[in-house]
Amino acid sequence: MQATLLSPLQRVAAPACGRAAGEGPLRPVQLQAVSHRSVRCKAVAAGQTAQAAGGNGAAPAPIELSELTAVGPLDGRYGSKVAGLRNTFSEYGLIRFRVLVECRWLQKLSELEGVSEVPAFGPEATALLDKIATSFSVEDAQEVKKVERTTNHDVKAIEYVLKNKFQADPELAKVLEFTHFACTSEDINNLSHALMLREALHGELLPAMDKVIDEIARLAEEYADVPMLSRTHGQTASPTTMGKEMAIFAYRLARQRKQVAEVPLFGKMAGAVGNYNAHMSAYPDIDWEQVASEFVTSLGLSWNPYVTQIEPHDYIAELFDGVMRFNSILIDFDRDVWSYISLGYFKQRTIAGEVGSSTMPHKVNPIDFENSEGNLGIANATMGHLAAKLPISRWQRDLTDSTVLRNLGVGLGHSILAYQSSLRGISKLQLDAARLAADLDSSWEVLAEPIQTVMRRYAVPEPYEKLKAFTRGQAVTQASMQEFVGGIDGIPEAAKQELLQLTPATYIGNATQQAKNIRQHLAAL
Repeated sequence: MQATLLSPLQRVAAPACGRAAGEGPLRPVQLQAVSHRSVRCKAVAAGQTAQAAGGNGAAPAPIELSELTAVGPLDGRYGSKVAGLRNTFSEYGLIRFRVLVECRWLQKLSELEGVSEVPAFGPEATALLDKIATSFSVEDAQEVKKVERTTNHDVKAIEYVLKNKFQADPELAKVLEFTHFACTSEDINNLSHALMLREALHGELLPAMDKVIDEIARLAEEYADVPMLSRTHGQTASPTTMGKEMAIFAYRLARQRKQVAEVPLFGKMAGAVGNYNAHMSAYPDIDWEQVASEFVTSLGLSWNPYVTQIEPHDYIAELFDGVMRFNSILIDFDRDVWSYISLGYFKQRTIAGEVGSSTMPHKVNPIDFENSEGNLGIANATMGHLAAKLPISRWQRDLTDSTVLRNLGVGLGHSILAYQSSLRGISKLQLDAARLAADLDSSWEVLAEPIQTVMRRYAVPEPYEKLKAFTRGQAVTQASMQEFVGGIDGIPEAAKQELLQLTPATYIGNATQQAKNIRQHLAAL
């Protein structure tokens, strides 16, 4: 297994099990869990194994972490599918971004004329800061975790490790105490979380959304003119085309993708309660609001001018709500395609060696769409909790957001896993046009709508009631429908001939054109 994980249980494993000060640093595999939740400490693993064996005798050797022993599926069974998130949302990823923020803040202080104690850095000091900020390794993060076992404070451990590294440069060695200057931990954390989300959005989530939208739009174009029987309330309804129904999903998803991409990612650098108290006590003549605004925006984030100790996380709720809407629409798509497969409208391309059922050899199950639906549900449940909880914090700050924020990658990880499943399912679809045509040909009752509408145009009395009596609960065939049309009095012969030429397969309105126009409408969003 690669040295990467997605789950936060690994973070609490050491303290919860009383890791001794003399033990070695956490292994790299424990530092790179995307959700921080997959690793359990040796004592817990061994103790549970011994208990399962009856509690007698010496505990067996601890189980090494692998895809088979990871607690969470994002780090185990599905680890290879979401590996792109590991460097971002793992414990290592969080440390990496914290280090970047600390280094950039020290560089910002060196640019301020009013902070004479931190003069502008020369090329060597700047190069070292840049290197540390952009090349902080898993091994470096191991050192942070080692120090944290003494400090019992993760951000303070980073400060100490950085000070040690800064001593290698004469300029930086003179300004060590300006590392983490006037900062509360949340100044570092909130910016790190925003940077993590930005990296994941642009590197993984939005590209994955785009692939889903593009593939569904491709289905819309490919099946634009394939007529299909609609079903409302599960009953036969006016025909459409398969392509137009796919276009609906492509457009709905694209709207939500656009809204997700437009959510501003906010940050703050305002100290312990948001008033720049410490900053102003040391340098009262500096416009610290302006400095904070410049610093936050220099990181590619939006500055929030009104905060407490924490950035209030409203934007994370907005972001996750947008992803949840995208996911809910994709669940709708998954269920519709699942149903079309059940009706026989789609066949699924078989894969050599793949098994559909352990007892029924004939089965080719729509497992990809089912897998997608299941993971989307987990994703939305996780992000729903974060969206509801994170904007709420007692007074100027409580700690309930801290443990929750360590799960930023969980909902996004399950989302990306679901998108991959939907794409895999789409790639296996094979339309059975004959099955769609047969369904239409057995549903001539759907022509009751256009017939009664034409009768209304020419003022034929009680057209709806006449068609209701003729079709509702009755078996309607092509012959019986055409006989009914032939007996209509009061409409022009030309209109009657047009109705006689109409079939369920041709009564599709402008569905074909709607499907063919999908790319145009997507581009206009």
